[in-house]
Amino acid sequence: MKSHGVVTRVPGKVNLQLSVGPLGSDGFHEVTTVFQAISLFDDVSVCEGKAGAGVSISISGLTSSGVPVDASNLAIRAANLMIKEFELSPDLEIKLKKEIPVAGGMAGGSADAAGVIVGLDSLFNLGISRAQMEKIGSQIGSDVPFAISGGVAIGTGRGDQITPALAKGSYTWVLALSSQGLSTPAVYQECDRLREGLSIASPQVSESLMQALRAGDANALGKSLLNDLQAAACSLRPALRLVLDVGNDYGALGGIVSGSGPTVAFLVADEEHAMDLTVALSSSGVVSSLARAIGPAHGARIIESF
Repeated sequence: MKSHGVVTRVPGKVNLQLSVGPLGSDGFHEVTTVFQAISLFDDVSVCEGKAGAGVSISISGLTSSGVPVDASNLAIRAANLMIKEFELSPDLEIKLKKEIPVAGGMAGGSADAAGVIVGLDSLFNLGISRAQMEKIGSQIGSDVPFAISGGVAIGTGRGDQITPALAKGSYTWVLALSSQGLSTPAVYQECDRLREGLSIASPQVSESLMQALRAGDANALGKSLLNDLQAAACSLRPALRLVLDVGNDYGALGGIVSGSGPTVAFLVADEEHAMDLTVALSSSGVVSSLARAIGPAHGARIIESF
């Protein structure tokens, strides 16, 4: 029996490495990044809507505040692209239940777009391969393909060319969340300003980071975390430096601004260490809210049909 609708669960991400090349003539930067999907999830429900209603969206959940409900929402963009590409019904109802921070450097909007692509493939029995889904996703945003694949992966180009990475073990994270997001374009512009006049090399994957992942060595991974946008994010939001200092002072194995920020991700040894760091950061007064997560997590997958 054909489903009326499906629910897809999609993960947030942390960039273990984000190396940014010089600004290209096309206005974009070549990047090399190592993603890890983590256990903060959005649930994306898609079903056929009322005839003539078009694509509608409703949003709930812990981090729903500030999420756009117009055509700029990446979930709506994904739906419209899929409708055009596969001649689907133009009347769709999307419901987002959000847990991934908004404009937090954790690809929450991209995750929602990935959820729509995977959900519509299932709902209409399209039989699209994962590689095809990732190619469609790259038209919407550079983080969408990784949200589809999940796990640990290397991203090149604009971050949308995904290659699974050899990695073992699981990793425990404490996430210092901000009540205000940061604009990704603004962070890249600030990065360009800070690097003006400098010779910037083409980005390469960190061999020490990849060795740590292959060995499942959390201590070595903590020392290898790298983000070329971190200085720019801290320049625009100076309080982030204080958050990083406090987390490192309280024994985190490593701390990094995730993506373009402002979420700060701290790698810790285990769940007990995570609890201790959460208490320390809470009592310090420098963090508005905190979350704990485990990585790597699965990519977008169907969890319910209705």
